[in-house]
Amino acid sequence: MKKVSVLVIALFSICFSQNAFSQSKSHVGASPVEVGSTILNLGIGVGANYKGENYNTAFGFKAALEFGLWEAGPGVITLGPEIGSSISTGNYQSYNYDTRTFIIAARSAWHFGWNVPNLDTYGGFSGGIGFHHYDNGNDPSSSTVIPVFGVFVGASYFVSPTFGFNAEAGYDITAFQAGVVFKFN
Repeated sequence: MKKVSVLVIALFSICFSQNAFSQSKSHVGASPVEVGSTILNLGIGVGANYKGENYNTAFGFKAALEFGLWEAGPGVITLGPEIGSSISTGNYQSYNYDTRTFIIAARSAWHFGWNVPNLDTYGGFSGGIGFHHYDNGNDPSSSTVIPVFGVFVGASYFVSPTFGFNAEAGYDITAFQAGVVFKFN
């Protein structure tokens, strides 16, 4: 989590401090994500560990819908909802267990393309609620609602004006995921 936070802060610091990336409008739009864009990101990968109850590597999946709302320096800020789950089952000290967390959250990201055609890189934060369930087969199962916060960095490469491939890392429903991205508008 600390490494991802440092990476996000470093990304923002580099982008806003370099003279090569001045706040002129010529750099806005270098990313496929622009003000008015709608982006749908679908991915699967390694799930995030909620409440410290995953003894195996968790499986996770996420769908995020983002709307390009504001120009911010040489990039665009998006805002939108995300939904997904992190699931883990296994055996620990002769106990079978099942743990899953279903998350509904809001997310915001800053998108920048580095003047590379069809490339979108981004970093951001999320916050919402998680519906967490744990069952080890011996004790009574437990279900709780928990606050969830996330931080992430990612990149998308568009192979057409409306479709691309995506990878994202951080602590935001998934620890790492790969998938597809669609652009509308």
